[in-house]
Amino acid sequence: MRSFLRSLTVVIALIGGVLPAIAEKNETAEDQTELRTGPVTGLPLPRFVSLKANEANVRRGPSTSHRIDWVFARRDMPLQVTAEYENWRRVVDRDGLGGWVHYIMLSGVRTVIIDTDMQPLYARQDESSPQEAILEAGVVARIEECTLNWCQLSTAGYKGWAPKSAIWGVGADEVLD
Repeated sequence: MRSFLRSLTVVIALIGGVLPAIAEKNETAEDQTELRTGPVTGLPLPRFVSLKANEANVRRGPSTSHRIDWVFARRDMPLQVTAEYENWRRVVDRDGLGGWVHYIMLSGVRTVIIDTDMQPLYARQDESSPQEAILEAGVVARIEECTLNWCQLSTAGYKGWAPKSAIWGVGADEVLD
C-alpha cells in the first residue's frame, strides 16, 4: 500500500509540474497567433489585399527562378496574404488557390468578391431597407466601410450595404472606416 501511495504521489507531482507547462505553451501559441505580423512589412498576417495589375504570375516559390503555376488575370481581385519573404507575398484566393506573387502586383485597396448569387445591395444595414442594386456571384466590389456584420460596397456606379456572410475579402470580426 505504501508503494502504491508513493507512486501516486510521484504521478500527482509530475502532473502538477507538466500541466502548467502545457498551459503556458498554449497561451504562448495563442498570443503569437494574435500578434502574428509579416517579417518584412510588419503588417498583420493573414491580411487581405487586392490585385493591382490585370495579370500576375503565381509562382511555386518566392523568386523568378520558381515555376509559374498559373496567372491571376482579374484586376482588383481580393487576395489574402499568408506569408512574406523579401519582395514576395504568398497569397490565396477565395478558393484557397495561390502561390507567391511579387509585392508590386498587389495593392492595399480593399475589395471583396460576391459569394451569393443575386445579392442585393441595401440602402442601409437592414435587409428590409430599399435595394440599390442586385449583384451576381463573382462581382468584385470596393469596400467603402465595414461594421461587425455589414460592409458598404461600391461597384459599377452603385453603392450599398451587403452582409459579410455574402462576401469574401474581409475578416469576420474586421471593422473598417
